Amino acid sequence: MNGQSNAYPWRRGDAGVIVYFRLTPKSSKDAVYGLQVTAEGLAFQARVRAIPEDGAANAALEKLVSEWLRVPKRSVQLATGGKSRLKSVAISGDVEHLDGLLQAKLAELRT
Repeated sequence: MNGQSNAYPWRRGDAGVIVYFRLTPKSSKDAVYGLQVTAEGLAFQARVRAIPEDGAANAALEKLVSEWLRVPKRSVQLATGGKSRLKSVAISGDVEHLDGLLQAKLAELRT
């Protein structure tokens, strides 16, 4: 997560968005449940049941994000942070549509 400069936990790209997460593995459930300010900027807080071993927690995060935003699993891929709690997830697709989905999720978390 290098130099995230806006007030949102994502940034727009040409072919999709990059979304920032702080991941807690070995949780009792899979969920995106809040926001957290990190040294790199704002991030969604997520938790998954998977353990952080052999990429299981990263795969669980990709699946969670796909279900959370109701986008195809194939469009969600971990971009950076493979061994860190701070992750950036690339979501390919229509930038305007994805931005709208993320704005709605952000509003839900802030209420």
